[in-house]
Order: sequence, then C-alpha cells, then structure tokens
Amino acid sequence: MRRTATGALFALTILTLTARAMPDEAWTRFRGPNGTGVSAARNLPTEFGPEKNVRWKTPIPTGHSSPVLTRDRIFLTGWKAEKLLVFCLDRRNGRLLWQRELPRRHQSRIQKPNDPASPSPVTDGRNVYLFFQDFGLISFDGRGRERWRMELGPFNMFYGFGASPILVDQRLILPIDQDLGSSLLAVEAKSGRLIWKVDRPEIISGYSTPTIFQPPSGPKQLLLPESFQLSAYSVATGRRLWWVRGLACEMKSVVSYDNEYLYINGWGFPQNQPGQQITTIAHAEALARFDSNHDGLIAKSEVRAVSETAPPLGPIIRMLTWAFEAFDLSRDEKLTPAEWEVFRAMMASENGLLAIKLGGEGDMTASAIRWRYQRPVPQVPSTLLYRGNLFMVNDSGILISFDPASGRVIRQGRLKGAIDKYFASPVGGDDKVYLASQDGTMTVVSASGEWETLAVNPLGEEIFATPALADDNLFVRTKNSLYCFSNPPREKQ
Repeated sequence: MRRTATGALFALTILTLTARAMPDEAWTRFRGPNGTGVSAARNLPTEFGPEKNVRWKTPIPTGHSSPVLTRDRIFLTGWKAEKLLVFCLDRRNGRLLWQRELPRRHQSRIQKPNDPASPSPVTDGRNVYLFFQDFGLISFDGRGRERWRMELGPFNMFYGFGASPILVDQRLILPIDQDLGSSLLAVEAKSGRLIWKVDRPEIISGYSTPTIFQPPSGPKQLLLPESFQLSAYSVATGRRLWWVRGLACEMKSVVSYDNEYLYINGWGFPQNQPGQQITTIAHAEALARFDSNHDGLIAKSEVRAVSETAPPLGPIIRMLTWAFEAFDLSRDEKLTPAEWEVFRAMMASENGLLAIKLGGEGDMTASAIRWRYQRPVPQVPSTLLYRGNLFMVNDSGILISFDPASGRVIRQGRLKGAIDKYFASPVGGDDKVYLASQDGTMTVVSASGEWETLAVNPLGEEIFATPALADDNLFVRTKNSLYCFSNPPREKQ
C-alpha cells in the first residue's frame, strides 16, 4: 500500500509540474510564450508548401485567430454567417475532435479586414478560454463541455475587436479598449467570476494584447499598449502602476522585451511622421469655422460645406472627410468638444518604434525612453526580439533588423516575393524567422542582424493569423485550412 501511494504521489507530482511548466514552454496564447513570438522548437522546416513537407492539412472555417496548443490538442475559432465557432483538433494528425457553435448576439462594428473571430484563444493545457466580440467570454474543457460563460457587449470600436485574452495566476485578463467606455477585466479562470474591473475612460480604440512583466521584486504586472501610451497594471488589483506617453493613437502590436527593456511599435495615420503632423485649430476656432447652426457641435455635413481653400482648413477638412468616423466616438456624425480634442491628439501623435525601460512608478515618460525610431512602421505586426536582434516587417514587406541596445538599423531590405500587406506577426525558432504576408507568401530568413533569405514559400491562400511553432512543427492558418508542416522523418535528429 505504501509503495502504491508513493508511486501515485510521484505521478501526481510529475503531472502537476508538467501542467505548471506548460504555459512557459508551449504555444498556449497569441504569439506563444508570454507573447514573445519565440519558440525553443528545433529542426523546423525551411521549405514547405501545399505539396511539400505537409505533415497534415485540415479544412477549417474562416477566421483570423491564431492556433494555440496543448501537448495533444489545437484550439481555434472561426465563423459562418450568424454562428461563432470553436473547434478542437488532434495535434498529431489534425483530426477534428469537436466543434461548438455560439450565436452572434450582437452585430458590433467590424471593418474589413478584421472579422468576428480575430481574438485568439488561450489554454492552460487542459481547458480553453475564448472571447468573441459578438458574444463575450466562454470556457470549455478539453472534451468540449462548457465550463462557464460571461456574455459581454455590444462594443464600439472603429475596426472591431483585436485583443486576445491571456492567463496569469489562474486569472483570465481581457482589455476592452473601445471608443467609449474602455475597461480592463480580470476573471477567475475556474469559475468565470469577475475578480476586478478597472474603468479606463481616457482610453479610446485599441487592439493590443497584454504581456506579463515580473519585476525583480514585487508582484506581476500587465504591460498594455494603449492609445497614446503604454501602461503597466497590477495583476492582483488592476491598479495602474506606471506609464510612458508618446505612442501612436492606435496600438495593435504586442510588446517584445528582454530583462530590462521593452520594444513597441505603433501606427495611427499614414501622414503622422516627424514634421508631417497635421496642424489643427482649437475647438473655439473650429466652431467659428464649421458650426453653421451654432449648436456647439461640428457635424460631418458642416465640414463638407466649408471650402478647402480657406486656410488653414484644407488638410483638416481632407482628414475629417476621409476619417470622420474615427474621431466620432459616439457615431452620431457630430463632434463634441471632447471628440475634437481626440482628433487634435490623433493628428499630433507620431508613428514609431520605441525602446522603453521596464518598471517605475507613475509617469516615466521623461526617463524611460531609451531610443525612438520614427520612420514608417507596420500598422498591425509586432516586432520580434530573437537571437539578440530586433526584427520588424513593414506593411510593404520591408524587413528591418535593429540593434536593440541602440536602435541602429543593421539591415533593411524588401523580402523576396513580398507584394502584399502583412497582418501576421513574425515568429522565431530554430535560428529562423518566419514571416507571412496577406497573400499567403511565407518567407523564411536567418535570425541574424545581417539576415538572409532562406526560402520563399507560396501557400496560395490569404494569411492573417500568426503562425505557431512547437517541437519540430510549424502550424500555419490560411483562409481555408490549418497546415502542420515538418521535415521528413529522415531529416529529424
């Protein structure tokens, strides 16, 4: 009896250690381990395609969420018409194990190329946790049995939801950055009970997924890129601890980081480069110029009625005509004084890539910024910090490698076969960097500052989801399929 009990206790200990270790080792959330985009996988394929190095291929419904992995399963989301879909695949062979359908309870604003299944799931190795803009939060166990749900919404975002939930300390964290009524939620992973909610009324549309920062001393923190700033929040309480201003107006990327600094890129409007900001006017002058009915509001129709030849209104009118809805947070085709100030702040912000020192208390803007790169940066893809180099791919397929210590550009060049935009973030493993363009071209480069192209692999279908890396496998979601690529068995070590 004693020997049996000892054996059972040993087995339980091993299972517990395995379950605890898994979130740090496996691709369990968007962009993998703590959002880094970096995997310890080895012997990953360099050349692959629909007919080459395919371990398996499974047809799946459309959706932009990225695959997340347990040791034996893959979770994904998708959508069809009025149905939101959750599905679970066998990681070994791609076989569909189960699928669940949820109703689209809301028809919130979603602007292409975004879609209703953009946020990625997160898993603790046993259960899966999901968020849909048109439904809310829900959790299933590994067999597809519903554990709990928290219906949320409707939401008001210009492009639709982009952030994915994450898990930390048995808590599910979800940022809700919308044009009005932004908040940050912590939910008990076991029960779905709300632990805390922090209202953030100063935050407008944002699409970034948080990462975790563990200071040398003190509790864990959430690093969250927000409109015009990056903030750190307490995991335990949600209290805002420190922040750095100077980011772009719309943040979509996830931070890269090392032991001392984080790196974050932001893109708001294409003209917002140094020295090219649009000069605006104060609200009082705007009322005098535009408010023809004297109601204290600036209507879209009133803007259109004013001639662009009246200085200095030309650039202002052109921007308001082009993107009025981006500043009209209440969607009533009228700008309030507060919304006019949002417009001014957006026009004054600068796109760029920043290196920021981790930690502090309160406003750290004056001392935390190590360097800035304020030339064109990507709108959606995050940077990748891998093998001592920082990689960034622009929307046009320009790949830039930086020295993370100084911000010095090491190499800049157009990727071979890059003819389209990039929405998927680069990922790194096996001394390679994988980059997927919207048109379905996957380029593999060496993970060095003086990077070289190793292969260009056309998959023939659009790619929006960030690939996943694990063991010796590359998982890629295209518009209609999930691929698992690997080298032939004879090449495995």
